[in-house]
Order: sequence, then structure tokens, then C-alpha cells
Amino acid sequence: MLPSIEPSWSQALSFEFEKPYWKSLMAFVQSEYQTKICFPPSKDIFRAFDITPLNQVRVVLIGQDPYHTLGAAMWLAFSIATGNTPQPSLKNIFKELASDLGIVRTETDLSDWARQGILLLNSVLTVQNGAPASHRKQGWETFTDSVISIVSQEQKGVVFVLWGNYAISKRHLIDETHHKVITASHPSPLSAYHGFLGSKPFHQINQYISENGQTPIHWG
Repeated sequence: MLPSIEPSWSQALSFEFEKPYWKSLMAFVQSEYQTKICFPPSKDIFRAFDITPLNQVRVVLIGQDPYHTLGAAMWLAFSIATGNTPQPSLKNIFKELASDLGIVRTETDLSDWARQGILLLNSVLTVQNGAPASHRKQGWETFTDSVISIVSQEQKGVVFVLWGNYAISKRHLIDETHHKVITASHPSPLSAYHGFLGSKPFHQINQYISENGQTPIHWG
């Protein structure tokens, strides 16, 4: 049995739960979790929504799918459970944070960011152990595209952070007359030196939300 979604999100997404793809997706996920090792733990699949209710969203940071190794996998995009070695992408995020704001962060669990209104949204919310992208094209992308659209429609003054071509492909879901979009290459080692490092996203985020009368994000 999969967990319920936080009430504000559940209400906003109620029309999605009636669509045929959702029923097929839930059947697929339940089967995968019953027969294979999958991440994150089933009780945490929707934790990103629990920690960041819809009316608290100030920033949306889009990832792809969860890490596929034990210990690294969490329910928040780019986040890694405390006590585990940062993945290369997260190392580069922290490197850019230090360069941008002079903040040296070592805590790999990004839940504190989520509690400040950063929706750390993976496009695909589950994955099979040791098999990256194994749960893609099963329906998660349709669901999370709707999440992005709902934030764009129902909130104002949100910063959407799109790192890499995959995330940038979601740009059409965002009404840029009411929100700010920040783009750069992906922070992975393969592309970080092609536009991510030096992009200074953190001060851009805080500048925008401060201009909209909100408290800046504490990144440390």
C-alpha cells in the first residue's frame, strides 16, 4: 500500500488520480516494490510533498530520478542521507555554493532546504536498486509535469531552477510572467564545467525572493 500525499497537494492533484495512467503507474510501482529492491522506501515516495506543502513552495529544483544505490537514495532531488558520501553532482552543487556565497556545506541531507520552501522534485520518484532510469516512462513524468504546472498556476514569484537539458525541457510548463527561471548545465562531472560552475544560482534565488518580500534561503 503506497502512502497518501500531503493534503494540499492531494487536493490540487486530485484530477490526476482519476486518470488511467495513474492507476497503471501505481500498479507498476506496487509490483516493483513487492518483487525487487527499490528506492526510496515506499513510505517515503511522496515525502518531498510532505516537507514542502504547495502553499509554501518558493523554489522548485528539478532532478531526474532518485539515486539507485543503498544509502545514497532519498526522496528529495540531489539529497543524500546523512553519513553517506556525496554523489559527484552534489559535490559540484556544494562547490558552486561555496564559490557563489562563500558557504561551505557538508550536510548532504537537503531536508533543511525543503523545509524552507524548496521543492526538490525528481521527475521520476522511484527507481530499482542498481538500475538507473529503470522506472522512467511508466507515468511518473506525466505526474511531475502536472506538479510543475500546478505550482506555476497557483503560486506567484517562484524560482524554477532547471539544471541540464532534461530539466530545461520542462520550461514550457512555467508561466515566466509570474515566475523566475534559472538555467544552467547539469552539475554532474560530465557537464558541470560547461555552464554550471560559475552560474551563481544561489544568490540569484535569494535576490529574487527578497525582491518579492520573502525571507532569503539559508543555504548552510
